Amino acid sequence: MIRVGVAGAAGRMGETVCTAVQQADDLELTARADPRLSVAVGDVLDRCDVMVDFTEPDSALPNARACLAAGVHVVIGTTGFDAGKLLGVSGANAFVAPNFAIGAVLMMRFAAEAAAHMSGAEIIELHHDTKLDAPSGTAKRTAELIKQAAPERGVPIHSVRLAGLMAHQEVIFGDVGQTLTIRHDSIARESFMPGVLLAVRRVADLERSPVVGLERLLFA
Repeated sequence: MIRVGVAGAAGRMGETVCTAVQQADDLELTARADPRLSVAVGDVLDRCDVMVDFTEPDSALPNARACLAAGVHVVIGTTGFDAGKLLGVSGANAFVAPNFAIGAVLMMRFAAEAAAHMSGAEIIELHHDTKLDAPSGTAKRTAELIKQAAPERGVPIHSVRLAGLMAHQEVIFGDVGQTLTIRHDSIARESFMPGVLLAVRRVADLERSPVVGLERLLFA
C-alpha cells in the first residue's frame, strides 16, 4: 500500500486527487496539506511515501524540495515553475507533468510526428479564467516537442482564459493547400486522474530525477 499525501488538497484539483486516491485499492490517502486547512506540507511528510502537488507556481518548488529532503517522492501537476531547479536534489524522486490526461499526451505525440511533415504550426490553448499561468505548461511542452522534430521552426502560442472552459488545446498545422488540426479537450478534472495515479505508482522506480512528461511513463 502506497501512502499518499496531497498538497493543495482543498483546491478543485486537490479534492479530485484525494477522491481518486481513496478509490484506488493499492493507495491510501494519509495526508491533506493546504493553507486553507491550516496544514503545511512539512507537517505531514512523515505520513507519506508520495506527495502529489497541485498548488501554485510559487509553492511547488519549495514543496518539492522539502519532500525530496525528507525522502518522500513527489508527483507535481502544478505548472508555471522551472522544474530544472530540481536537478541534483537527491533523497527521493520527482515527477513533473504539464498535463496528466492521456489524450493530451497523445495529442502532443501526434503533433510532434506531424511537425516533420507540415511546414508550419501554431498552438491555441484555452483554459478557465482562474488559471494562473499563460501560456499553459501543456502548450509550452507541445511547442518544445514540435521544435525537437523541426528545430528551425518557431511555434506561436495563443492563450485564451474564459469562464466556462476547462482545459483545451488545438495544434493547427498548415502546408500548401491544406491544414491539419489536432485537438484535445478535458471537460472534467477526472480526465487527469488515470495519469496522476500512474505517476504515483511509478515515481519510486524512476532511474533519474526529475522526470518531466507523462509520455516518459506511457511510452518508456
